[in-house]
Amino acid sequence: MPPVSPTLTELEHNSSFIYRHIGPSEADIIAMLETLNLDSLDALINATVPEAIRSETPGMAGPRREEDVLAEAQKMAARNHVLRSMIGMGYHDCFTPTVILRNVLENPAWYTAYTPYQAEISQGRLEALLTFQQMTIDLTGLDIANASLLDEGTAAAEAMTLMKRVGEHPGNTLFVAADCHPQTIAVIRTRAQPLGIEILVGDPFADMDGPDVFGAIVQYPSTNGDITDYSILAARLHDAGALLAVATDPLALVLLTPPGDWGADMVVGSAQRFGVPMGYGGPHAAFFATREKFKRSIPGRLIGVSIDSHGRPALRMALQTREQHIRREKATSNICTAQVLLANIAAFYAVYHGPDGLKRIAERVQKLTAILAEGLQRLGLAPDNETFFDTLTVAVQDAEAVHTRAIAAGINLRRRDDGRVGISLDETTTREDVAALWHILSSREDMDFDPETLDAAPSGIPKKLIRTEPILEHEVFHAHRSETAMLRHLTQLAQKDLALDRAMIPLGSCTMKLNATAEMIPVTWPGFSRMHPFVPGNQAEGYRALFVDLSDKLARLTGFAAMSLQPNAGSQGEYAGLLAIRAYHASRGEANRNICLIPASAHGTNPASAVMANFLVVVVACDDNGNIDLIDLEAKANDHASNLGALMVTYPSTHGVFEAGIHDMCRIIHEHGGQVYLDGANFNAMVGISRPGEFGADVAHLNLHKTFCIPHGGGGPGIGPIGVAAHLAPFLPNHPLAPGAGPASGVGPVAAAPWGSASILPISWAYITLMGGVGLKRATQVAILNANYVARRLSGHFKVLFTGRNDLVAHECIIDTRSLKDEAGISVDDIAKRLIDYGFHAPTMSWPVAGTLMIEPTESENKLELDRFCDALIAIHGEAQKIAQGDWPADDNPLVNAPHTISSVTDDDWSHPYPRSLAAFPVPSLRNGKYWPPVGRVDGVYGDRHLVCSCPPLEAYQDAAE
Repeated sequence: MPPVSPTLTELEHNSSFIYRHIGPSEADIIAMLETLNLDSLDALINATVPEAIRSETPGMAGPRREEDVLAEAQKMAARNHVLRSMIGMGYHDCFTPTVILRNVLENPAWYTAYTPYQAEISQGRLEALLTFQQMTIDLTGLDIANASLLDEGTAAAEAMTLMKRVGEHPGNTLFVAADCHPQTIAVIRTRAQPLGIEILVGDPFADMDGPDVFGAIVQYPSTNGDITDYSILAARLHDAGALLAVATDPLALVLLTPPGDWGADMVVGSAQRFGVPMGYGGPHAAFFATREKFKRSIPGRLIGVSIDSHGRPALRMALQTREQHIRREKATSNICTAQVLLANIAAFYAVYHGPDGLKRIAERVQKLTAILAEGLQRLGLAPDNETFFDTLTVAVQDAEAVHTRAIAAGINLRRRDDGRVGISLDETTTREDVAALWHILSSREDMDFDPETLDAAPSGIPKKLIRTEPILEHEVFHAHRSETAMLRHLTQLAQKDLALDRAMIPLGSCTMKLNATAEMIPVTWPGFSRMHPFVPGNQAEGYRALFVDLSDKLARLTGFAAMSLQPNAGSQGEYAGLLAIRAYHASRGEANRNICLIPASAHGTNPASAVMANFLVVVVACDDNGNIDLIDLEAKANDHASNLGALMVTYPSTHGVFEAGIHDMCRIIHEHGGQVYLDGANFNAMVGISRPGEFGADVAHLNLHKTFCIPHGGGGPGIGPIGVAAHLAPFLPNHPLAPGAGPASGVGPVAAAPWGSASILPISWAYITLMGGVGLKRATQVAILNANYVARRLSGHFKVLFTGRNDLVAHECIIDTRSLKDEAGISVDDIAKRLIDYGFHAPTMSWPVAGTLMIEPTESENKLELDRFCDALIAIHGEAQKIAQGDWPADDNPLVNAPHTISSVTDDDWSHPYPRSLAAFPVPSLRNGKYWPPVGRVDGVYGDRHLVCSCPPLEAYQDAAE
């Protein structure tokens, strides 16, 4: 009988994107199910996920071809009308050097890497971040800088809380200059409100009298363009025991006296115009610099210089005890995701141009602005501001007519409410643009001057504030002038790192899945990348269509009534969700509900976010199986019933199981008047199978950079939108500059841009559209299958610490390595570093249980890679047994000496009791392609005791090695 010809539908389905995203083949899936004694993926889900929470996602279309989805994305991008942007307000068009565009922003070696917690396999991005810190220190004139924050508004809000925390003044009022960027003021207000900090906005020289001001924030240059000498203000504040924070522009600082020189205690800003597209608001790297004495309180991450096991210089994340995942409710902030990828681009922009190139760019922008100002003066339209770098504010007779002429000429100017227009120039501005602006603002056609004739126009920078000291003197900013040199620099750094383009990254709770090329392509299209966040709404119809469709898809997947896409990190999603709960209680006359119950196993951002939202944290115990102790939960809910505000619960649990008691948890909290916040970090184990909005959660955030394929970028970007039940929808974030960004009754903005990191939302939209309902459900099934397969294979060598129904886990498993410590003196750190020799990033270490490894394989890894990883861990277990048996000494063996660098295994002096071949090639397959760590084990204690968080001179590296 002839074979049955497949139908067209079957052909199209079986060639869909699903089978590119999901790693295991049909044969792999059958084999892994057999290992688990199961006969189908449906049987696996029935055995793993409690029936009471299972539900189908309604209305999700089927999978689609890459070509069709990209075509639809192109139509969306085409609906965005990209004009030349002269709006300013902290967002500027710029040129991304193509060598950086192609080899960093579009390169999976950079964008698929994880946060550099394993320093030995992160030296490339750590070096780039150290360069970012050095660039920031040089430009701001301060002593220390972090490795980026989320955006300028967030950074300014962090400056507020830092000044409150470390300052000597006992007051409770922050003064904010009225000429700061309006979105920055709005984010500061949002952050201040739950903390009870009073915000006073006005003229810092006229309106700041009063004994209660603990600090001030000013903009330099201002949002209107003025350049003001704030040295007297800084002295006044310091005399009163108060502090001064300055928001600024990095390109302006190339020419201006750095704020650190005239008294600023903290300097913040956005590095966006250093080569990062505007992207309708993000993602962009903020910078934060401060004085040496505040180094242990600075928010975010610091990259520091230490030494490795061979005494050579090595980089690492410094002072990690400040990190939210360790300090919980005592954390200095809830920042988890930074903006590493974008900080790297900004740093490379400075490296590529060097100090001379940056000065030429800044001087050209300033010169064109001076010429523009001179021409306007001759036309009777003298700018309001006599001092300026790149921005002018001009009073006109008919502002609407001016905007109409500008848009007709393909230019967006800043719209104001006072009959004036704002004009900001940038590195993309031309002489022709300046001439066009004269016509637009004056409506005159005849002029007896042009940009060339006004070349001698006076500078807008006050002589007293002209920078005299050099910048960017470190060698890295001088060594890569040619594209050839730059290309090699970028490649050499990338080769130092281990990212998803090389191997599986099995980090539990971090979901390092495929970031497909088809999802990434739209990000750099001009229709998405060159949009200013405050353009008129009719110019961004493609973005609006994207927001509506993505929000609808996420709402259907979660079962919630409404979504907000604004939070630009999972931590900010937590914060926004808790603010919504807080506002809901207040709207009902129950503002006293300020107790937040949080399990002991929760993500570290949970308690940190709760404290920021002014909740009091009460910890709920977990039982011996890792589940929330329902008896303890009910007892504490009852104890705090009159003030209970919320429960924060991660589901599936942090321990990697579907807790059967989730319905009871939600019932208990609701019966006692609270709301249930679900941490959606593990939503990738529920997509298409379970909807939190249906089983009792009132609000949840989703990590789009985990479940929905936005790359981690080496530690950022991330996006953490929130879904809410209908009763919380009125309290979602909004934005004063974009009425459509949220409800009028909302809690205010939690990000500087109305839709957060808008330019990377096409990634998640494309993933969901490509997969369809069928594909998303299958991805969840395979993620659970892969985790259980790994757990089963390893169970004969390591104890799987927590399991759920039928002795199965969810999307991740925790293996206990503490027995090896007892038997052979081998720590979980030793195992993690030895895995590097096998070519793997370590799983999540010692969290949520010390001495364990949390493994999450994701659905993207095929059986071959899973087996390779399991074989590595089993082999390491065998090596530990040899130590326990006395074959190798406890202080000289492949584990305690790991990782092994190429220089160590090729050194003429090899005195170890195990062969070089075992050190370098513990399994034969590594001979076909070996990742060599560039440094040996990094000494963290040394790095914290000798804290250096800038690029030291070459002789300092020599000193460190001696």
